[in-house]
Amino acid sequence: MDYIAIRRALHQIPETGFEEVETQSFLLDQIRKMAQDNLQIKKWKTGILVKVNGTDPAKTIGFRADMDGLPVKENTGYPFQSKHEGKMHACGHDFHMTVALGALEKLAENPVKDDVVFIFQPAEEGPGGAVPMMKSDAFKAWKPDFIFGLHVSPEFPPGTVGTKEGILFANTSELFIDFYGKGGHAAYPHRTHDAIVAASHFVVGIQSIVARRVDPLNSAVLTIGKMDGGTKQNIIAEHARVEGTIRTLDQETMALIKDDIERQVKATEIAYHCESKIDYGANYYQVYNKSEYISPFIRFCARKNYPCVICGDAMTGEDFGYFLKSIPGFMFWLGVGKTSALHSSDFKPDESAIEQGVSVVSEYIREELSAAR
Repeated sequence: MDYIAIRRALHQIPETGFEEVETQSFLLDQIRKMAQDNLQIKKWKTGILVKVNGTDPAKTIGFRADMDGLPVKENTGYPFQSKHEGKMHACGHDFHMTVALGALEKLAENPVKDDVVFIFQPAEEGPGGAVPMMKSDAFKAWKPDFIFGLHVSPEFPPGTVGTKEGILFANTSELFIDFYGKGGHAAYPHRTHDAIVAASHFVVGIQSIVARRVDPLNSAVLTIGKMDGGTKQNIIAEHARVEGTIRTLDQETMALIKDDIERQVKATEIAYHCESKIDYGANYYQVYNKSEYISPFIRFCARKNYPCVICGDAMTGEDFGYFLKSIPGFMFWLGVGKTSALHSSDFKPDESAIEQGVSVVSEYIREELSAAR
């Protein structure tokens, strides 16, 4: 399998959550080129589950790769850049799928003792594919006893593994709030209730939540990244919308911040004579690596001379946390060299990391996970 060609083909067809029709078709074409004697395939929405039948199965091992792209206009200058205008694999999911295909091919040709399920999951970036996929009959039929996954990172050299015990990815929640006032002519403000003024005061007010309500020893982020309102410069707006994100390293802090946001919204309604609606959108559970599952992996990397570093916590979100909430396992970063940040329009990861990723995943399954009885 030509990993570079596969990654570049996937890079050209990014699709957003639950729209990964072309991506699903491409992956199925690649999977059907592999040895089929030991494979079983199930489709779920735009996702795929592939089981490699073990030679003497006692358990099921799972590896998950996410599939979706982002609504980002690409600016890499690649000759193989996105063919889908306004969409891009700016978070490395083209890498994740390629690594999974490579490891799947190796195990299809030479199965291990246990069953191995490769989970190609849609909609990681939103609205969240992990939870509905886990509830599906297809997943329940092949539910792993152990699961792991990776995410590319520009923080580490190409092929370097970065991981740690405990929190790896934060709890995250989207935040959408609509304010509804009373519009009117700019010359008669006393006859209106300005939704833009209400929203503006709300945005300023919530800056005190992290600064004054969250324990300084706990980490939290509350960011408003977008604000829309009004239709014309001389019309007082009857509607304004703010959009943001909440990120914490524990569930208790997440609950505290949401409670304070709701208090601030109620106060804004009273003070500025408006109504409001809150939508928390997609909520992702923390990715937490328990010591008993991540420590053997770190020792494996050392034994195999794979470069491995103990990394810090990250405020990024990942719906893989829902898998780990109910299934033993872990997640790790795979370094892709210095490039722009994840989700950037000019994100250009080093393709040499793919082969290392394939080796780490396939060999850990073969030498450690399936060998343990």
